[in-house]
Amino acid sequence: MRLHLLCAGMLFVAVTLAAGPATAQEPRLAGRLSPGARATVDAVLDSARRDGLPLEPLVDRALEGATKGAGDDRIVAAVRRLAADLTAARDAFGPGVADAEIAAGASALRAGARGEDLTRLRTLRPGQSVTVAAAVLTDLVALGVPPDTATAAVLSLAELADDATYLAFRRNVERDVALGATPVAALTYRLFTEGRALQSSDEAATPGAGPNRPRKP
Repeated sequence: MRLHLLCAGMLFVAVTLAAGPATAQEPRLAGRLSPGARATVDAVLDSARRDGLPLEPLVDRALEGATKGAGDDRIVAAVRRLAADLTAARDAFGPGVADAEIAAGASALRAGARGEDLTRLRTLRPGQSVTVAAAVLTDLVALGVPPDTATAAVLSLAELADDATYLAFRRNVERDVALGATPVAALTYRLFTEGRALQSSDEAATPGAGPNRPRKP
């Protein structure tokens, strides 16, 4: 009897080990994806959870594909691509990055920014969130600004602009484009005028500062 129980226990352990760890299921995907696609997406979510990546963008991407009637292969591929972008953004920003920053960074990468651009953005804004700055970069590209030009503009404002300034900058560029300016012309004009305003404000706030005060490298 004891031998029988021992053998049964060993068989249970062997089957459990062979099956591997169970994959947690995201309840919001129930009925939205085929069983095979859902299992694959759940596996991507499990991997992202272990790696400390935000899960909501991945779930949203899968649900978006399902809502639009995309095929299983396209949904799975899109979720995997986004997971790779989230990983790249997290690595570029470095330790202590928040989920919102990772998600905004991933969008910026998809818009054409490079990993080193995100690293530079973080360096220029120590102790500050980069969520809005990265989101503005993405929005500028969506307006028609070339990725390199949008990235350069966002980085040029990074030391002095707060989130409200970034948002106002984007709104002003959008307004100028709506009034007929080309995206690059609108960005160039707003970068000149608002950049000068930031510079003047910074100099006024610093005792003894003049127009030739050395800037941080």
